[in-house]
Amino acid sequence: MRIGLEITAAVCQRGGIGRYVRELLRTLAALDGENQYHTFFAATNDLALGLPTLPANFHVRRLPFHDIWLARVWQRLRVPLPVELITGRVDVYHSPDFTLPPTLEQTPTLLTVHDLSFVRHPSSAAPGLRGYLDVVVPRSVRRATHVLADSQSTKDDLIDLYQTPDDKITVLYAGVGSGFKHVDDLGELSNVRVCYDLGERPYVLSIGTLQPRKNHIRLIQAFDRALRDSEYNLVLAGGEGWLYEDVREQVAKSGLEDRVLFPGFVAEAHLPALYSAAAMMAFPSLYEGFGLPVLEAMACGVPVLASTSPCLPEVAGDAAMMVDASDVSAMAVAIQELIYQPELRDALKKKGVARAAQFRWEKSAAELLRIYRAIGEHK
Repeated sequence: MRIGLEITAAVCQRGGIGRYVRELLRTLAALDGENQYHTFFAATNDLALGLPTLPANFHVRRLPFHDIWLARVWQRLRVPLPVELITGRVDVYHSPDFTLPPTLEQTPTLLTVHDLSFVRHPSSAAPGLRGYLDVVVPRSVRRATHVLADSQSTKDDLIDLYQTPDDKITVLYAGVGSGFKHVDDLGELSNVRVCYDLGERPYVLSIGTLQPRKNHIRLIQAFDRALRDSEYNLVLAGGEGWLYEDVREQVAKSGLEDRVLFPGFVAEAHLPALYSAAAMMAFPSLYEGFGLPVLEAMACGVPVLASTSPCLPEVAGDAAMMVDASDVSAMAVAIQELIYQPELRDALKKKGVARAAQFRWEKSAAELLRIYRAIGEHK
């Protein structure tokens, strides 16, 4: 079977979707030596961001221009140039990043929708991007032969917001990479502190792009109430996103400039040590399609505080302390309990490691192969 797959996100995106595509590529390459994968990405150079080494049945083509031109030509201008001009004829075409390009009429298509945050929480995206997604994502969902959702929560949103038929959607969970485990090496733990200027104080960690949906402002307020008079710092790791200035303004307003640290984007190779050095991980997001940092922290043996917002209870199960994302007081109490109650910490650590072990990329890739075959055989 010939499978078409755009991998631009794997090459160009450092965040969650980029990692999602890279991990699926790596695992598919390890599991499947029979099917032929015709992949492509758009980039102005050959520098592949963490692209795994791929075997001979994976054919990679680089389009020598910025990936924004694909969106302009295919989505904004709607030029009907089929993707098969790039991939050649394929039995299945998979778009893993929200939007579907033009295809030949007979080509079955698979579309991955990671979340509908731009609908549920409009403040999560800049107005221009939100307007674009509001048009092209539902259009792509309607055109797709089948849709993958990162969680049952996202599937429910697709049904509720876009009236997508239930049987058109399959939930395909992400996995936790094998490199995410507790780091004991003191040199490695010290190195990550030095690399990101974290100092020697113990810290509460939160990972996510600085944007309203991640709920950093309430987390800062809760940290202020819970640990102002303690030795702990708060580390907000992630790139600067939409309205990130509001987060820094809250830090200044609270007088916590020396206690809230902004290391910026953390390289994937450093994440296990960053998690392992933390006293706890807080993930109070207002909305998620999956919430991979929750499972990564658990895999590293770190107790987790997460919000009850979709779809975090689905992912965390009973292995995290859950709070209402809008309740600063409850968040503050939960932080204190996780920091100062060793029996609770130990129980959640044990549960977390077991919970994270249920989510593996090998399982996800095997299910994806089954879906490829099902779609390709019924075209």
